[in-house]
Amino acid sequence: QVQLVESGGGLVQAGGSLRLSCAASGRTFSIYRMGWFRQAPGKEREFVASTRWSVDRTYYTDSVKGRFTISRDNAKNTVYLQMNSLKPEDTAVYHCAAGRGVAVTARAQEYDYWGQGTQVTVSS
Repeated sequence: QVQLVESGGGLVQAGGSLRLSCAASGRTFSIYRMGWFRQAPGKEREFVASTRWSVDRTYYTDSVKGRFTISRDNAKNTVYLQMNSLKPEDTAVYHCAAGRGVAVTARAQEYDYWGQGTQVTVSS
Protein backbone atom coordinates (compact mmCIF):
# COMPACT_ATOMS: atom_id res chain seq x y z
CA GLN A 1 0.00 0.00 0.00
CA VAL A 2 0.96 3.62 -0.55
CA GLN A 3 -0.18 6.49 1.63
CA LEU A 4 -0.42 10.03 0.28
CA VAL A 5 -0.76 13.13 2.44
CA GLU A 6 -1.35 16.55 0.91
CA SER A 7 -0.61 19.89 2.52
CA GLY A 8 -0.25 23.53 1.58
CA GLY A 9 -3.78 24.50 0.70
CA GLY A 10 -5.41 27.68 1.94
CA LEU A 11 -7.10 30.94 1.08
CA VAL A 12 -5.38 33.29 -1.34
CA GLN A 13 -6.38 36.32 -3.37
CA ALA A 14 -6.59 36.17 -7.15
CA GLY A 15 -3.14 36.57 -8.65
CA GLY A 16 -1.47 34.99 -5.64
CA SER A 17 0.49 31.78 -5.27
CA LEU A 18 0.39 28.56 -3.27
CA ARG A 19 2.57 25.48 -3.21
CA LEU A 20 0.95 22.14 -2.52
CA SER A 21 2.95 19.19 -1.26
CA CYS A 22 2.18 15.48 -1.43
CA ALA A 23 4.24 13.16 0.76
CA ALA A 24 4.20 9.49 -0.21
CA SER A 25 4.96 6.65 2.20
CA GLY A 26 4.68 2.89 2.28
CA ARG A 27 5.51 0.84 -0.81
CA THR A 28 6.69 3.83 -2.81
CA PHE A 29 8.99 1.65 -4.92
CA SER A 30 5.85 0.33 -6.61
CA ILE A 31 4.69 3.66 -8.01
CA TYR A 32 6.03 5.47 -11.05
CA ARG A 33 3.52 8.18 -11.92
CA MET A 34 2.19 10.96 -9.71
CA GLY A 35 -0.60 13.35 -10.46
CA TRP A 36 -2.70 16.18 -9.14
CA PHE A 37 -6.45 16.34 -9.62
CA ARG A 38 -9.01 18.82 -8.36
CA GLN A 39 -12.72 18.85 -7.69
CA ALA A 40 -14.81 21.96 -7.29
CA PRO A 41 -18.23 21.90 -5.61
CA GLY A 42 -20.85 20.49 -7.95
CA LYS A 43 -18.28 19.60 -10.61
CA GLU A 44 -16.55 16.43 -11.69
CA ARG A 45 -12.99 15.65 -10.74
CA GLU A 46 -10.54 17.28 -13.14
CA PHE A 47 -6.96 16.39 -14.05
CA VAL A 48 -4.40 19.11 -13.30
CA ALA A 49 -0.87 17.76 -13.79
CA SER A 50 1.19 14.59 -13.87
CA THR A 51 4.84 13.60 -13.59
CA ARG A 52 7.05 10.56 -13.14
CA TRP A 53 9.46 9.83 -10.32
CA SER A 54 12.40 8.76 -12.42
CA VAL A 55 12.07 10.75 -15.62
CA ASP A 56 11.73 14.49 -16.01
CA ARG A 57 8.44 14.34 -17.84
CA THR A 58 5.35 16.41 -17.10
CA TYR A 59 1.85 16.83 -18.45
CA TYR A 60 -0.65 19.61 -17.73
CA THR A 61 -4.22 20.39 -18.48
CA ASP A 62 -4.50 23.41 -20.77
CA SER A 63 -6.11 25.68 -18.20
CA VAL A 64 -3.06 25.63 -15.91
CA LYS A 65 -0.21 25.61 -18.44
CA GLY A 66 2.20 28.45 -17.77
CA ARG A 67 0.79 29.01 -14.27
CA PHE A 68 1.26 25.67 -12.45
CA THR A 69 4.41 23.59 -12.16
CA ILE A 70 4.59 20.02 -10.93
CA SER A 71 7.91 18.85 -9.51
CA ARG A 72 9.27 16.13 -7.27
CA ASP A 73 11.92 15.46 -4.66
CA ASN A 74 12.79 11.80 -4.96
CA ALA A 75 14.82 11.77 -1.76
CA LYS A 76 11.82 12.99 0.20
CA ASN A 77 9.22 10.99 -1.75
CA THR A 78 7.36 14.25 -2.19
CA VAL A 79 5.64 15.82 -5.17
CA TYR A 80 4.83 19.52 -5.35
CA LEU A 81 2.41 21.67 -7.25
CA GLN A 82 3.49 25.28 -7.49
CA MET A 83 0.47 27.38 -8.39
CA ASN A 84 1.00 30.96 -9.56
CA SER A 85 -1.38 33.58 -10.94
CA LEU A 86 -4.26 31.86 -9.22
CA LYS A 87 -7.79 32.54 -10.40
CA PRO A 88 -11.13 32.11 -8.62
CA GLU A 89 -11.89 29.22 -10.97
CA ASP A 90 -8.93 27.34 -9.49
CA THR A 91 -10.90 27.00 -6.26
CA ALA A 92 -11.28 23.29 -5.49
CA VAL A 93 -10.14 20.43 -3.33
CA TYR A 94 -6.82 19.28 -4.73
CA HIS A 95 -5.98 15.59 -4.54
CA CYS A 96 -2.66 13.89 -5.04
CA ALA A 97 -2.65 10.52 -6.81
CA ALA A 98 -0.09 7.80 -7.46
CA GLY A 99 -0.04 5.02 -10.02
CA ARG A 100 1.96 1.91 -10.85
CA GLY A 101 2.04 2.64 -14.57
CA VAL A 102 5.01 4.34 -16.17
CA ALA A 103 3.40 6.92 -18.45
CA VAL A 104 2.13 10.31 -17.39
CA THR A 105 -1.61 10.43 -17.90
CA ALA A 106 -4.71 12.49 -17.23
CA ARG A 107 -6.90 9.42 -16.77
CA ALA A 108 -7.97 9.13 -13.13
CA GLN A 109 -8.55 5.39 -13.51
CA GLU A 110 -4.81 4.96 -14.19
CA TYR A 111 -3.99 5.99 -10.63
CA ASP A 112 -4.10 3.45 -7.83
CA TYR A 113 -3.75 5.55 -4.68
CA TRP A 114 -5.32 8.83 -3.64
CA GLY A 115 -4.82 11.34 -0.87
CA GLN A 116 -7.58 12.96 1.17
CA GLY A 117 -7.15 16.32 -0.49
CA THR A 118 -6.37 19.88 0.50
CA GLN A 119 -8.69 22.85 0.01
CA VAL A 120 -7.59 25.74 -2.20
CA THR A 121 -9.78 28.82 -2.20
CA VAL A 122 -9.04 31.79 -4.45
CA SER A 123 -10.94 34.99 -3.71
CA SER A 124 -11.64 37.61 -6.33
